[in-house]
Amino acid sequence: MSEIPFLTVAEVASIMGVSEMTVYRLVNSRHLPAIRVGRSFRVPEQAVYEYLRESWQGANVDGL
Repeated sequence: MSEIPFLTVAEVASIMGVSEMTVYRLVNSRHLPAIRVGRSFRVPEQAVYEYLRESWQGANVDGL
C-alpha cells in the first residue's frame, strides 16, 4: 500500500491562501476530509487539490 501524504491545517491554509479558521470550518462541515491525530487534524494532500479543482469548476468564470 502506498503512503498517503497528509498536511497540517497550517499547510492547507497556506496552499489555499485562507486562514486556519477557514480550514477548520471546511473540515467541521465535512467539505474537506480529515483525520484526527491527537488534538490536531491532518488532511490528505490529494483532498486539498480535489477540493480546489471542484471549487474552480463550480465557479462562474465566464470572463476568463
